[in-house]
Amino acid sequence: MRTAMSQRTPGHTIHPLFASRWSPRAFSGVPIGRDQLHALFEAARWAPSAYNAQPWRFIYALKGSEHWEAFLDLLLPFNQRWAANAAALVFVVSKSTFVAPGKDAPAPLPSHAFDTGAAWASLALQAAHDGLATHAMGGFDRERARALLQLPADYALQAAVAIGHQGARDSLPEDLRAREQPSQREPLQRLVAEARFAPDLL
Repeated sequence: MRTAMSQRTPGHTIHPLFASRWSPRAFSGVPIGRDQLHALFEAARWAPSAYNAQPWRFIYALKGSEHWEAFLDLLLPFNQRWAANAAALVFVVSKSTFVAPGKDAPAPLPSHAFDTGAAWASLALQAAHDGLATHAMGGFDRERARALLQLPADYALQAAVAIGHQGARDSLPEDLRAREQPSQREPLQRLVAEARFAPDLL
């Protein structure tokens, strides 16, 4: 099985987990237990957030449960083809309002998506540490997902995530096999500047 570290070379010394984590589409179909899944949510629970608002929410279905097919059906057909072999599907949701300290009424929380991204990253890294694969998706029917999940108006859908044991590349539809490898990252000089926005960041 191809590993990310065989193709990725960090430019600075970092923990190997960061560069070895990637987002495969091939899943083995082997189930995971609820406790395994909840350990990932526990990692996400400890993410930082503005005002300690903790806006992240996770709504899941395990493969084989009564909810699985309904969750899978929310994905676009392209994603259904491979995500059907995952062990769990999770919808990542963020609460877009909060009650500020000393206040009684809810107010907009500008950082809700940013903070929920931190929680998702924690989940993904814990999964990699535990030998599980994750793949986040934006390709799903948002209107139908909101209805099925019964989301209140101030909760925003951020992503769907497939979780499970990584499978063999040959298990994928033929047109996806060549893409089943870790992606590369832009060099730091394209991402970071001191003091002001620089042309290299464009």
